[in-house]
Parts: sequence; C-alpha cells; structure tokens
Amino acid sequence: MYALLWRALPGPWIVKFLICLVLIAATVYVLMEYVFPVIADYMPFNDATVEEGG
Repeated sequence: MYALLWRALPGPWIVKFLICLVLIAATVYVLMEYVFPVIADYMPFNDATVEEGG
C-alpha cells in the first residue's frame, strides 16, 4: 500500500517525502479535531470512577 502511494506521488523523493508528511499531519489533525471527539462518548474507558474505601 505504501509503495503504491509512493509511486503515485509526483516529483523526486524529497517532494514525495514532504507530501507524505503533509498527508500524515492532515490525517492526524482530522482525527483529533473531528473523529475522536465524536466517538469519545462511546468509549468504555470514559466510565471510570474512583470510590473512597472505608
């Protein structure tokens, strides 16, 4: 899959590398800003409680 992406990108290797960095940064941004906040309510680890033992 990565080889296919690498061959599909234009330019020499440094341009391909920079384009890959931009694509990775854009993917992380979209996940952090839009996807993860939407699914956070459905994650089981959000239901943690701490009780005082007596």
